[in-house]
Amino acid sequence: MWKALTFFVALAGVGVSMLNIFLKSRHKEHKRPEFVAYPYLRIRTKPFPWIDVNHTFFHNPHVNALPTGYEDE
Repeated sequence: MWKALTFFVALAGVGVSMLNIFLKSRHKEHKRPEFVAYPYLRIRTKPFPWIDVNHTFFHNPHVNALPTGYEDE
């Protein structure tokens, strides 16, 4: 039973997920949402432990906003 579930359900789910990612990647333009400085988001109670204390470890300047807004605006 588990072998059949692996081949027919899990692998089919992986295939559908790959198709979804492929179709979404074909759209070149991605508009990021407008920055709104909500008081309950991006709260920094203590600095991050690496050199740049304001950026997260996986920071992307186009997608992730700092507490003051996007970097490239």
